[in-house]
Amino acid sequence: MHDPGYLLAEQLGDGLRRLNRVLALAESCTGGGIAAAVTDVPGSSVWFDRGFVTYSNAAKVELLGVQPRTLRAYGAVSAETAREMAAGVLAHSSADLALAVTGIAGPDGGTAEKPVGTVFVAWLQRGSEQAECVRKQFSGDRQNIRQQTVLFCLQQLLQALRTG
Repeated sequence: MHDPGYLLAEQLGDGLRRLNRVLALAESCTGGGIAAAVTDVPGSSVWFDRGFVTYSNAAKVELLGVQPRTLRAYGAVSAETAREMAAGVLAHSSADLALAVTGIAGPDGGTAEKPVGTVFVAWLQRGSEQAECVRKQFSGDRQNIRQQTVLFCLQQLLQALRTG
């Protein structure tokens, strides 16, 4: 019996393969968990190009081209940063679809405005003007928040494929 992440990743791979599309990722709070889920699926090299684990602000700037002024103005955990991360994935890959995630998995780092469990997920299809982005609030411990985020991101990618 496969876990829900595997089943979602398998569905995602089927959809990407059918549409002849390729995925790339930028992950912060999930630490590569989404990439691990998709690469668990045999044959994922056909539809998964690469993943960037940009945990530090410096990595976001150096690897993805996130603007330092964006980080100063909005913080690493923001819609603005997530959108720039997604755009950076497409700029630094040949993928057709990019997803980026940044958030606060805890147990520390939360604020009243952005409590632990706050996550921003952005996705961008090549040729689109700007990334779509959603803010989520997950609960539980660090592991639970990260697991919920991985599952949500896989679901968002599936939804993005369905809606074009």
